[in-house]
Amino acid sequence: MNFLSIDCSTDIGSLFIKTKNKTFSKILQSDKSNNDLLMKQILDFFKENNLKFDDISKIFVNQGPGNFSGLRGSLAIAKGVSLSKNLNLFGYNTFIWSCAKFFNKKDSIFSLIKFREKYFIKKFDKNLKSTSKIEEVTVDEIINKYDNKFNVIPKNVIKYFDEKILKLNNLSIVDLDHNELEFLQLKGLLDEELIKPLYLS
Repeated sequence: MNFLSIDCSTDIGSLFIKTKNKTFSKILQSDKSNNDLLMKQILDFFKENNLKFDDISKIFVNQGPGNFSGLRGSLAIAKGVSLSKNLNLFGYNTFIWSCAKFFNKKDSIFSLIKFREKYFIKKFDKNLKSTSKIEEVTVDEIINKYDNKFNVIPKNVIKYFDEKILKLNNLSIVDLDHNELEFLQLKGLLDEELIKPLYLS
């Protein structure tokens, strides 16, 4: 599978291309001033690696959670490129992305995200099917209710987490790997229709 992945959900965004069993990645400073430059950054990224849009067949785009302008801009560009180049578009979110490597390994998985000083949790079963809505939780609730559950936190955001959460008994801190998006798509776990930003209050 050959694809482009766009993640502008955090202050440090990323682009990732897999084609002909080779991978290419680029870190982005996805602040407000750079949203208008995202398409240019994508084009430059392809040019730097001697690639063309004909080299890919799919686009994966992170739907969030994340800042409004970053998500809106990246989704608009992903949709525009997919339409103009006739590429399949799939949406993913950081909750399920952080659980990808535990498919069929844990009976239940709780994915924890911190966004705008609030903590949110979402539960998945062993096949990574969602079994709960996104729920806002406090640090005390996390400690009291989820200490002995299997919890995952993306490594790129642990600096924002309360140290008490990082001491949970059954916590896994995971690297977010764009290659795992292929697996999630093949399992039918990504959005194919109504791809819109995932906003949290």
